[in-house]
Amino acid sequence: MPALEAGLADPATIAMYEPVIGLEVHIQLKTRTKIFSHSTHRFGQSPNSQTDPVVLGLPGALPVLNQEAVSLAIGASLAINCRVNGFSRFARKNYFYPDLPKGYQISQYDQPLAEHGWLDIRWEEGSKRVGITRLHMEEDAGKTVHDGYSDSPRYSYVDLNRAGAPLCEIVSEPDMRSADEAVAYLNELKQVIQFSGASDCDMEKGQLRCDANISVRRLGDPEFGTRSEIKNLNSFRFVKQAIQYEIARQVAVLESGGTVFQETRLFNTARGTTTSMRGKEDSHDYRYFPEPDLPPLVVTADRLASIREELPELPPAMRARFLEQYRISEYDARVLTSSVETARYFEQAAKSAGNSKAAANWVQGELMGALNAAGKNIEESPVSADALGGLVALVEQGTLSGKLAKQVFAKMFATGKSAKEIVKAEGLRQISDAGELDGIIGKILDSSPKQVAQYKGGKKGVLGYFVGQVMRATRGQANPRVANQMLRKALDG
Repeated sequence: MPALEAGLADPATIAMYEPVIGLEVHIQLKTRTKIFSHSTHRFGQSPNSQTDPVVLGLPGALPVLNQEAVSLAIGASLAINCRVNGFSRFARKNYFYPDLPKGYQISQYDQPLAEHGWLDIRWEEGSKRVGITRLHMEEDAGKTVHDGYSDSPRYSYVDLNRAGAPLCEIVSEPDMRSADEAVAYLNELKQVIQFSGASDCDMEKGQLRCDANISVRRLGDPEFGTRSEIKNLNSFRFVKQAIQYEIARQVAVLESGGTVFQETRLFNTARGTTTSMRGKEDSHDYRYFPEPDLPPLVVTADRLASIREELPELPPAMRARFLEQYRISEYDARVLTSSVETARYFEQAAKSAGNSKAAANWVQGELMGALNAAGKNIEESPVSADALGGLVALVEQGTLSGKLAKQVFAKMFATGKSAKEIVKAEGLRQISDAGELDGIIGKILDSSPKQVAQYKGGKKGVLGYFVGQVMRATRGQANPRVANQMLRKALDG
């Protein structure tokens, strides 16, 4: 939680209240062109280079619904357990803002694409099912840029590249009761949508944006409090900070005898605070009416069945399969299904290794540690899944010790070479042959009469000294288990 400041309630006071949280999440669908026109919406292009008459609302330009966007939205709806409606309708949502060139947004209102879904979430303190009210399709607005130019203190700029990009808005029920629950819901939602193929959900590119609706009520009070909406939270960390701050602010207002107003607020990421932006609109303020230029959206039973059949394995089902098939822990299963790419990498590594638990440990340990340090994601790994599995197999076969394997992995990560290539080139095999170790052990015992006497006098802990000497003499290549056994036999004999 952000540091308490003047005007915020303390933890003891906050504990007397129950937060009520619902999230509205905007997901940009993974299409090449926009939802109602032929313009592309690639990220990072020069400002206002991806527009057309439909996006700009020029006279005579008519929208045409992108059917690929519809299919992706249906897939996303099924992934979050929604009921897809056979009949839905687009509407005009009327409001003025500089980055909305038509003066209205084409969205869905009283007849959305899908309704009544749910997601099961888990966080450190527990688990629960969060209801999903609806998923509806809409077009994105443009972007107003308030900084980055020499005259930004005087002017704002408008970039319409993302105006008209296809979105689905996913509205949860007000079922969450803490910032941790909200983040757990977002994590699960992001994973499920990514696995479905509907969106990459890259928050840095604006492909997943979140509005948080928050109210508080006294413990035991059946009535909801007045909610505030925090707009355009673009990281899970900021979602958590904003919710925690807003809870503390609202409790402080109520405790001082004040009134919480229904309003839209913005989160100041530098200060960790929320500030009032405007009064929160109700639906009638947008003057919704059916979009006259688009027919109703009809989803046939055959189309729905086809999309359902093509839907890939989703995280809940994959986690259950990993638990049964690979006999790994639930924690490991959750980490390894955190993304499609991680899950695929692990499965291929486990296949090559022949030991799924060991492969899981290496993926989560050495590999992810090295990737994080290098600022890479798993798709950019210089060590392929087959190569990592090959390294694990050498450990399982006794060719490499765990310590040597870590050295070999570092070389693999730096060079992209396989474990076998590095072991062969540098002679890094583990020495397990008793005949090869016998002479080394004999020389160490002959040169350490004091330690031999200590061991024979009852100081069995000295054995560790001898094992260390063997490992040093073999540059870490001796099999510690074999060396330990041979030392005991020699000393006890």
